Amino acid sequence: MAKILYFSTLVDKVGASSEETSLPDTVTDVRTLLAWLRQRGGNWEIALKEDAVRVTVNRQIADLETSVNDRQEIAIIPARAG
Repeated sequence: MAKILYFSTLVDKVGASSEETSLPDTVTDVRTLLAWLRQRGGNWEIALKEDAVRVTVNRQIADLETSVNDRQEIAIIPARAG
């Protein structure tokens, strides 16, 4: 399972600091991961817009095309403080 970590103001916005989840086959990169998480609606949709967050995969800065899978640690961080 993928471990997803949420930092800073995202913890309050999404109501969690982390989760372990199996990613569906449709989630292949950071872009599709964020889109999948936004499908949860509400604060998820607002907080996880592509231009509102930065992502690391296995502690390496990632871009939207970076591959993701169920064996990785993915951290999502607000792009701007506040």
